[in-house]
Amino acid sequence: MNYQKELEKLLDNIRKEDRVPSLLLHSCCAPCSSYVLEYLSQYFRITVFYYNPNIFPESEYTKRILEQQTLIESMKVKHPISFIAGNYDREKFMEISRGLEQAKEGGERCFRCYELRLRQAGEIAKECGMDYFTTTLSISPMKNAQKLNEIGQKIANELAIAYLPSDFKKKNGYKRSIELSKEYGLYRQDYCGCEFSYRDRMKEIKK
Repeated sequence: MNYQKELEKLLDNIRKEDRVPSLLLHSCCAPCSSYVLEYLSQYFRITVFYYNPNIFPESEYTKRILEQQTLIESMKVKHPISFIAGNYDREKFMEISRGLEQAKEGGERCFRCYELRLRQAGEIAKECGMDYFTTTLSISPMKNAQKLNEIGQKIANELAIAYLPSDFKKKNGYKRSIELSKEYGLYRQDYCGCEFSYRDRMKEIKK
């Protein structure tokens, strides 16, 4: 399925209906959210939900969440953007990763991490009475957009709330996020975020 085309159809309907629905946007980091916020804030009242218990170490988590808040305050957008900070539940990430510590990045461990974060986003969106929820994760060339959308839709069906399909890397979305990161002077990390990707990155540096 072309998730970008599905998103464009939905946005076209929103435009025709002349309405501004609410969207809970799970964000993995400020750089990835930059293009997504620029794009979707034309159509939605967005609440950014920062929930990433996978990030290691905690100092990295703090750095990324502060960068996210700074970006939201700095961006000029059509509709206001609000912010919710999730808990740093590192134990939950370690629990879902048990037995997969040596798995390659982009596999089953990552899929479980997608679901952990998307489920929490869906539950918060439901509690807050949002019209939709989605995630910025699909903007990364390293993330599996098909799996993200499958998991998002499954959670949406379980919770009875609409999931916004996406593949934000399409139409030069990833390239635009790099441009916006430079424009706003954003910190761009060089590893996914979890301690396993950190471990692998350190091995690469040593080599």
